[in-house]
Amino acid sequence: MTSHFLPFGPGTGPGPAIGSAHSPQTIHLPHGAIAAAAPDDDEEAMVPDDDDSLYAHSDDGYASASDIADDGTYSLTPSVTNFVHQDGRTFHRFREGRYHFPNDAPEQRRELMKHDAMMLLRDVRLHYAPLLNPQRILDVGTGVGAWAEEMGDKYPGAAVVGLDLSPIQFLMQPPNVTFVIDDAEDDWCDPPDTLDFVRLGNMAPSIRDWPRLFRSAYRSLKPGGWIELHEFRWFYGCDDGTMPADFAPIRMVAYLTEALRLVNTDMNAAQRNPDRLRDAGFVDIRHIVKKVPVGPWPKDDTKKFIGLLTHDVIYDGLEAITLRPFINILKWSHSDVASFLDEVRKDLRDPSVHAHVYFHVLLGQKPL
Repeated sequence: MTSHFLPFGPGTGPGPAIGSAHSPQTIHLPHGAIAAAAPDDDEEAMVPDDDDSLYAHSDDGYASASDIADDGTYSLTPSVTNFVHQDGRTFHRFREGRYHFPNDAPEQRRELMKHDAMMLLRDVRLHYAPLLNPQRILDVGTGVGAWAEEMGDKYPGAAVVGLDLSPIQFLMQPPNVTFVIDDAEDDWCDPPDTLDFVRLGNMAPSIRDWPRLFRSAYRSLKPGGWIELHEFRWFYGCDDGTMPADFAPIRMVAYLTEALRLVNTDMNAAQRNPDRLRDAGFVDIRHIVKKVPVGPWPKDDTKKFIGLLTHDVIYDGLEAITLRPFINILKWSHSDVASFLDEVRKDLRDPSVHAHVYFHVLLGQKPL
């Protein structure tokens, strides 16, 4: 299995651009053209509970649309790769404004750190669903494509498709992995009962209509197929009284939650999604919630490692997660954002605060 583990420290990472808009494996088609850990003290619960397409086609060695899941050989048009620029950051062009956070190299490095932290939180497993010889796997919100790439390595006989709004995926990936640029909230065009596994990673800041998305996944999954969500929930908690009531990161999350609420996006979706899965028809619902340390304060080495990664994911991403929501939606000034983030950084650097956030794994099965 490919490893993406990164060194620690603000600003560390694998170098400049991780993906490329010109990767021959990055494509755009109408959506759907693809073709439990042992509990510990920090595990809170395990509850059983078309014509306007943006791709260009070449007659020289390129596949037909019906073959796209096998070798993904469409190339992107400039309208997708000409990213939007704001305040020194870049954002996706396709469906501009649907996702409020950057897609540039610093954010790609942060996505890799987030992937590594989630792997550790899942005890270095890619999924909890009991998959048996899956043939078709869809990764919704694939980002740089790390999870999709590792699934392609683990299941070489499966066609793995990673879907995202931004063409920032790895230049090199297993031959059974394809990336699609599209919006998961559009209608899914793949035939019913064709997917074995659908995975969604950290989609709470993106999705406006969860019931519709779950209905689409349910329709596309085979009977017996699984859906699984991996989601950080960035609400702060503390078990030992070391976090002050005016902890600036708490206020930051409150402002961010309000900004996203104004554009019909629910930062707290991870807590509501078990009921939404049931309403969509899924059964055998399993919901795992873990506390995630922020900073290296735990005594356990693995938890300390996770805490360092999580701290850096948050600290390195402060500008990324606040820039557009605070300025474009809440109408803050640039100077107000900069001043407030100084407060947040100061509080995050305080080693006496033993704060945590939460990580959710939610899975359900389409009935046989």
